[in-house]
Amino acid sequence: MSTRSYVSSVRTAAAAAKRDRVIEAAARSLREDASIAGFSLDAVAKAAGVTRLTVYHQFGSRRGLLEAVFDDIARRGGLNEIAGAMAMADPRAALDRLVEIFCAFWNRDPAVGRLHEAMATDPEFAQALGERNERRRKAFKVLVERIAAKSVSPRARRDAVDLIFALTSFAMFAMLSRNRSSEEVCTLIKSACRSALDPLLSGTRSRRAS
Repeated sequence: MSTRSYVSSVRTAAAAAKRDRVIEAAARSLREDASIAGFSLDAVAKAAGVTRLTVYHQFGSRRGLLEAVFDDIARRGGLNEIAGAMAMADPRAALDRLVEIFCAFWNRDPAVGRLHEAMATDPEFAQALGERNERRRKAFKVLVERIAAKSVSPRARRDAVDLIFALTSFAMFAMLSRNRSSEEVCTLIKSACRSALDPLLSGTRSRRAS
């Protein structure tokens, strides 16, 4: 190995370590700081022990830093398991599995709750989280299309997607968790999502009955 490539490898490793330290500091800020309003490149740089310019070079903007933190929280929270759920042969079993994945994710990290609270007061947080939540809606739409009988109207399909999307939201999980364990909440949400599918299955059931 040449001296130049060795130096380059060392610099790359150092930059990666610094990036991880910044993301960790940013996530800690979201979990622990009294106010989301204090989340900024300057504040995170100070907490991570680096310069603001370093954070800027790594992430480009506050939004870029937010996206990196979201990606890290999603990875640690198990959202990488979504692909496996979507590949399941039975779409109703896949739906149950997605509900389990999201319930575990909502329950795992207090930063998730802080981020959703911030949506009410911070437009940048709201936009970033809104776009990510739409990915959840798209996953449920795919499953609904696989489940629905051919005779089911587009409106009924859309209604089912919207209902399941609402049932699997952080807001719903948080509300139901006030006097239930996370396991009880997950069971309740799975049951409600299955019920949301009933109108989609009526055509299939009618044909089977005849």
